Amino acid sequence: MDLKRKRVHRYVIFQIDEKKKEVVVEKTGGPAESYEDFTAALPQNDCRYAVYDYDFVTSDNCQKSKIFFIAWSPSTSRIRAKMLYATSRERFRRDLDGIHYEIQATDPTEMDLEVIKERAN
Repeated sequence: MDLKRKRVHRYVIFQIDEKKKEVVVEKTGGPAESYEDFTAALPQNDCRYAVYDYDFVTSDNCQKSKIFFIAWSPSTSRIRAKMLYATSRERFRRDLDGIHYEIQATDPTEMDLEVIKERAN
């Protein structure tokens, strides 16, 4: 999946279809959507993979973009789901082209916008 060139989505949330045993797109967010929209779209009690395209301006006043891969595995999710997402993560991550940074989060504070900003700079 080429995320860099077209830049059609601000974010893409993926889930594992346990019956088909494959990763499918659950939700996409348009370019105008915010980081808050993205985090609100993640389920509180279930694991997901997500990609977020973060735009920012550097101290030199240059417009930049960094693409984050986020492995969302809340502590309240089922153990089976956590294991499934953990064992599939690396293989799925390799299929994504253009990822700059990876974050593993078990609660929202681990992927707060401040964490994203800090990693991007």
